[in-house]
Amino acid sequence: MRRSLPIGLHIPGDTVLHRLSPGPKLSALMVLSIAIVASPGPIVPVIAFVLAVIVARWVGISRRALIDTLRPLALVMAVAVSYQLWAQGWPKAVEVLATVLGLVVAASIVTATTAMDEMLDAIVRWLGPFRRFGVNPDVVALTFSLMLTSIPTVFTIFGETRDAAVARGMGRSPRATLSPAAVRVVAHAYSTGDALHARGITDPECD
Repeated sequence: MRRSLPIGLHIPGDTVLHRLSPGPKLSALMVLSIAIVASPGPIVPVIAFVLAVIVARWVGISRRALIDTLRPLALVMAVAVSYQLWAQGWPKAVEVLATVLGLVVAASIVTATTAMDEMLDAIVRWLGPFRRFGVNPDVVALTFSLMLTSIPTVFTIFGETRDAAVARGMGRSPRATLSPAAVRVVAHAYSTGDALHARGITDPECD
């Protein structure tokens, strides 16, 4: 079963963020990212993470969706936080953890409150002046769309592969999950490429 992931999925609503155009939201996300990373100490990242969670719940992202979004980061963050805790102490560990989680939730808010059509139209409009340099805004927008829509698919593949490994009694074996999941992800990428090629989208002559 496909997980309910806000990343790349639009959640209809009537909040201020839903009515706001993609430009200001992406600009705010960029400013927030710079501010969090540049701020020393854990205070700003922790506040940003807490506020991001509050805003996420306000715009309609469920608690389960937030957990499912952050769960794939658990192993990586556990290693990173453990290292920082050992090397530089708990303030740095908290700073790293809050920074990553806060930015992921903030990015989820942008995608959840922005319809895909609006996002793609904005990308095409922003990249219009670069056509003279050989940039095809439509192809870039398509690539962006495929990236966002593929994120939930990849999570689903890993979840299904993990469940299959658990059913075989191999839930503790990373190889039983990672190898089949990697094969399925690559197969999905190839099938997507074949579908695009069949429609002539990857043909340079169609630009």
